[in-house]
Amino acid sequence: MIPPLLLFLGDAPDIGWAKTASGLAQWRPEDCAGQVRLDGCGVDLGLPDMDIAAARAAGVRTMVVGIANDGGFIADAWVPHLVAALRAGLDLAAGLHERLADHPAIAAAARETGRSLHDLRRPDRVFRPGTGKKRTGKRLLTVGTDCAVGKKYTALSLEREMTRRGMAATFCPTGQTGIMITGRGIAIDSVVADFISGAAEWLSPAAEPDHWHIIEGQGALLHPAYAGVTLGLVHGSQPDALVICHEAGRAELQGYEGDFACPSLREALDVHLAAARLTNPAVRGAGVGLNTSLLDEAAARDALKRAEDETGLPACDPLRWGASAIVDQLAGDHWG
Repeated sequence: MIPPLLLFLGDAPDIGWAKTASGLAQWRPEDCAGQVRLDGCGVDLGLPDMDIAAARAAGVRTMVVGIANDGGFIADAWVPHLVAALRAGLDLAAGLHERLADHPAIAAAARETGRSLHDLRRPDRVFRPGTGKKRTGKRLLTVGTDCAVGKKYTALSLEREMTRRGMAATFCPTGQTGIMITGRGIAIDSVVADFISGAAEWLSPAAEPDHWHIIEGQGALLHPAYAGVTLGLVHGSQPDALVICHEAGRAELQGYEGDFACPSLREALDVHLAAARLTNPAVRGAGVGLNTSLLDEAAARDALKRAEDETGLPACDPLRWGASAIVDQLAGDHWG
């Protein structure tokens, strides 16, 4: 996936559908030249709006499908734009469940033009089931009350702060956006269910005693659809520390409103700790990553205080004020 990048937002109705593009804009801004928005798009990342011709003239090399829709499919309305990008000389990258290379029109255009298709949800190796055996080094896993609550951003922010302090830390991406940001990792939800724990072990291998693998969480154990991927990741990561993530103000599971309420921070933390004790009986909670983007400063600080009172753990909004509170605990306590 060669930069500069053009982020295709298509007809995404809100930022939740454009989390891949927004992640790239947040963490690789120097590589993002512009955005493409179709009629009905409700997202604006603040990048220049470009058509394909303008992007090519500006030196763009790759157009990224920055959308994560329900089911991860390539919508019919996108196809002419994706084909046009190939015909203009751009490569395509996507992290959808439906692969670019499996779509007849897109694959044909890539063959005709000699352009590259990058499907980030195609593992490049075969995994085996997890062993559950203790590994050296230390591991932190971000977990959540729901999907899309900030697990990736919290993990990235923790790695950045730990590295700034001279601590040995490696962010381990488990989703397409993290892979696009860092150029490594596994889209864990594309791994056969029996092998998720083994993939997580491979992603966070044995390391030096003071090295932290910071593993991006996926799904949530108290989610009716996406608990399975979380459980395999919890067992294979063998975490020493868990950070529970939540979006302040979210009362119901996103997309399941009216049917499922969000668990409390304490309830979500406890169920993840219980699951993690299978492969690491010494696992502990390390903090709360709270997305307060919908709150003003006073309300956000109040939400952080309530989270600390509820869990007994340090809480931070990692994008708004950094992750120092959690890293203080990781640096000043005995783990592993």
